[in-house]
Amino acid sequence: MTTTGSLAPDADADADAADPSAVARPARPARPALPAPYLRWLAGAQLGALGDAALAFALGWAAAAHGGAAAGLVLTVITVARTVLVLVGGAVADRLGARRVMLAGDAVMLAATLALAAAAGLRGSPLGLLLLAALVIGVVDAFYLPASGSMPRLLVDAGELPRALALRQAGGQLAALLGAPLGGALVAAGGLPAAALVDAASFAVLLLVLLLLPVSDPRRAPAAGNGTDKPAGLVREAAAGVRLATGDRLLRAALLLAGAAAGAVLPVVSLLGPLLARTAGWGAGAAGLVAGAQGAGVLAVAVLLARRGVGPGRPPHGAGTGAAAGLCAAAAGIALLAAAPVPAAAVIGGLLTGAGSGLFAGRLGPLVLGAAPDTHLSRVQALLTLVQSAALVVSTGALGLLADTAGPRVPIALCALATGAAGVLALASPVLRRA
Repeated sequence: MTTTGSLAPDADADADAADPSAVARPARPARPALPAPYLRWLAGAQLGALGDAALAFALGWAAAAHGGAAAGLVLTVITVARTVLVLVGGAVADRLGARRVMLAGDAVMLAATLALAAAAGLRGSPLGLLLLAALVIGVVDAFYLPASGSMPRLLVDAGELPRALALRQAGGQLAALLGAPLGGALVAAGGLPAAALVDAASFAVLLLVLLLLPVSDPRRAPAAGNGTDKPAGLVREAAAGVRLATGDRLLRAALLLAGAAAGAVLPVVSLLGPLLARTAGWGAGAAGLVAGAQGAGVLAVAVLLARRGVGPGRPPHGAGTGAAAGLCAAAAGIALLAAAPVPAAAVIGGLLTGAGSGLFAGRLGPLVLGAAPDTHLSRVQALLTLVQSAALVVSTGALGLLADTAGPRVPIALCALATGAAGVLALASPVLRRA
């Protein structure tokens, strides 16, 4: 080992001496590691995401015992509470600081999950308890998600945002893939109380990570009003965030593109893929494989983006074009799914759809976060959440009705057309091409 190690440098030196161009070739600068505070926060956040996914499965399982309508109602309460309050949540995070809002949210959820575990252990899982838990989750999410979305900008340099957000996307996708099996194992072992306790433990860890995080929340939203020191109302501050985002050409185009992608891509695997597998007689296993392939595609692209990044100290060139290309790739995958004659083709379509949507999210996320002013980070993230949630709610209902009347292949094909059109329009947009 020692002899080999001593010979290798001499061989390299001889080769360089024989080839003058090799000596003149500049060394590629090493890509710096992401900041340790960001990596610590991300590890805690992904642990929390895994606990949340397990609890979501447990809540859905417990609600299903009361019937399909009850299970749908529990999920609807979470979505409605989050959607109604998310703009206010973004204004609160910009006013008070993202870290403070997250600390409060984690503390509330720690207490709520411990209370849920105790109540479920004593009384079982009545529908009223599940609805109350869903309401608390939705309200906390409305404040937590905008604050959490702004944290990478507070902890990472602008040139490393694409890598940082891609790593976060990869961790989130991994948590989503593992959350349901973990939730199922916890429910089998100890029911809803076990899942709630595990989620509470994840919140305790994340609370500790945030308390030790070197972030002082220096960015505050100025009072939007009459120029005095009196702070404006939260609703007015939320409206100011909407005006800023819709008045900025780049942010407006990116938000519209995010809404189009959410409405056309997300329902395919979650709603239309299972319907296709059922009507085609492929079975639940095939539907699971398609969903798993989509998740694997997202994860693979996110890991690739996290490894490659854009280089040290350089801005993310071609972010808008990359996002548009991702949508075009996702459109091809959705079209393949619509025409798939056998499950194997549907799995390939799901994999391509996931890879395209992963590229889209990995490029658009840094674009939106980097374009937001320091004083409006959380409000822009809140508006992004609202746009995607609203588009998803509207499209899911409409596509479900169309699938009932025309079969699932027709709405899947329409989703492919809509996704492809959004990608082509994004490629033709000067503001996105220059992003």
